[in-house]
Amino acid sequence: MTTATGKIGVIFDLDGVIIDTSEFHKKSWFDLAEKEGFEITSEFFYNTFGMQNYQIIPILAGQDVPPEEIERLSQWKEQRYRDLIDDKSILAPGAKDLLADLKRRGFLLAIGSSAPRANLDFVLERIHVGHYFDAFVVGEDVKHGKPAPDTFVKAAEKLALPPDRCVVVEDAMAGVQAAKKAGMTVIALTTTRPRKDLQQADLIVDSLSELKAQNFINLINNLNP
Repeated sequence: MTTATGKIGVIFDLDGVIIDTSEFHKKSWFDLAEKEGFEITSEFFYNTFGMQNYQIIPILAGQDVPPEEIERLSQWKEQRYRDLIDDKSILAPGAKDLLADLKRRGFLLAIGSSAPRANLDFVLERIHVGHYFDAFVVGEDVKHGKPAPDTFVKAAEKLALPPDRCVVVEDAMAGVQAAKKAGMTVIALTTTRPRKDLQQADLIVDSLSELKAQNFINLINNLNP
């Protein structure tokens, strides 16, 4: 999208935003915890959703975990996740219509996710929306995961846009915090967190179906979205 001051970029998180997969992530974490003898609760899962595995696993284990053990546990968890979603319909309601609307209006689009590359590739093969995106940033691409701003900063760099020309769409508290630290406007979805946990966002909606390209233009231009 080109306005009087240039292009607008939209950076989407993946899980809980473009795809409706939080319950599969939850199941895979609970299965890992049972297998390894860790204690886990729903509160723990939702409080860490959006973070990378290298951040989550030591908290779950309650102690420092060697890098090779983090890698082993992470690979098991992510393979379990992929097995769970393999034959499921996971594209979020309204996602394809919104992506098409944004591309028609000339927006630059990116995915900025904490997921590993293998998950992104696996998912994109199944939901058939990869052609809408101009850039991708995944967990392996950054040194510091969300709530650090690195993911969104790198996505903006790939789009060749400054932070103040980017809108992030997130569902996790860590993601909203990361986007604000990056100096970006944020739309939050209530797919995994209640509204009260997402108050840092500039706009809160329940579904991508509520959004049109004009909402993003208004936010960048500081108008009523």
